[in-house]
Amino acid sequence: MAALKYWVWLSALRSLGAAGAFLAAEQFGTPENLFFADEEALRAVPELSAPQRAEILRHDLDPAERILEQCSLAGLRVLTWQDADYPERLKNIHAPPCTLYLKGRLPVFDEEAALTVVGSRRATPYGVQAAERLSYALARAGMLIVSGLARGVDAHAHRAALRAGAPTVAVLGCGADTPYPAENRALYEDIAAVGAVMSEYPPGAPPLAAHFPARNRILSGLSLGVVVVEAPLRSGALITAFHALEQGRDVFAVPGNIDVPESAGCNRLIREGAQLVTGPEDILTEYAALYPHKLRPQRAAPADAAEAAQAKDGAPVARPAEAEPAPQVTDLGPMLADLDGDARAVLLAVAGAPRHVDEIVEATGLSAAHVLRALTVLELQGRAESLPGKRFRLAGGRT
Repeated sequence: MAALKYWVWLSALRSLGAAGAFLAAEQFGTPENLFFADEEALRAVPELSAPQRAEILRHDLDPAERILEQCSLAGLRVLTWQDADYPERLKNIHAPPCTLYLKGRLPVFDEEAALTVVGSRRATPYGVQAAERLSYALARAGMLIVSGLARGVDAHAHRAALRAGAPTVAVLGCGADTPYPAENRALYEDIAAVGAVMSEYPPGAPPLAAHFPARNRILSGLSLGVVVVEAPLRSGALITAFHALEQGRDVFAVPGNIDVPESAGCNRLIREGAQLVTGPEDILTEYAALYPHKLRPQRAAPADAAEAAQAKDGAPVARPAEAEPAPQVTDLGPMLADLDGDARAVLLAVAGAPRHVDEIVEATGLSAAHVLRALTVLELQGRAESLPGKRFRLAGGRT
């Protein structure tokens, strides 16, 4: 804990920012060394400005101690560069965050086929449909879906991954203890139950406009690639795609109607070289050979004959809103009400399709004993039901 407070102190130095904090930590080896450095040692680093040196020399640990206390109260973990499970992918980008605040279970990102799905907050029915179909199929196939919990495409990508019985990761532009936007509070809780919510901003940090462009470099940095489902020409989704290009990540885009402003950004990305996405197989084929132990392409099969025909013909995975409405998604809110963490995680794991007990253990990260106990409770409450072969699904066969 003693060393941790110096990492939090470093991340809280307003004058440095992420890039300055990274530079300072590299120059002095550890934040603790930087904290105790005298003015002469600081002047030996020409990149440090006078205001930055002055803030460091105040040696004020009070903000860091307050942040750690808030983390304890909110149930947040603090992850730093020195931690073995800090993702190498993220560590190697420009200006990686020196601390991450985390709620939930952190995936081993460097072993995951992680994909960031982003798009417009004002998603059209076409964009909603594409986000849900792609994210559901990719999550079922074994990809880890990452997004930003924003309304629109982000929220639908997270929900589809949860429906597939898979964990998902949300990266916020505010404190990790703050569901934002407020309308996504239930989704925030569901993500934290089976996946993770993370932020480089300390608990209580407000969702300032400047936070979101900075947040987007983390979205792309955690992933192998970024798929933009729908985006106007000026949008955070395009900023995420540009970060991905700078970081050497793959960029995918779903084509859209040339007369719809929300598709202009995607069409521009495709024109400039992004990989066109007509279905989940366009993404899975890029990574199947690299992650054979993770990806199960056969489980990403289209959900119905119409979608199968689309994939066979090479047509886009979704059609314009007037041609086909967005799919109906089961509202799990009433079924999740009043459930504790284990039961909530298990119910979400069986929401997409019937699953074997072993699959539920793998999806939730819980022990077999905890999973079986939760399933017993859910059956007694009428929220889940058993099938032959130790398989379980939502009560009434709902998916």
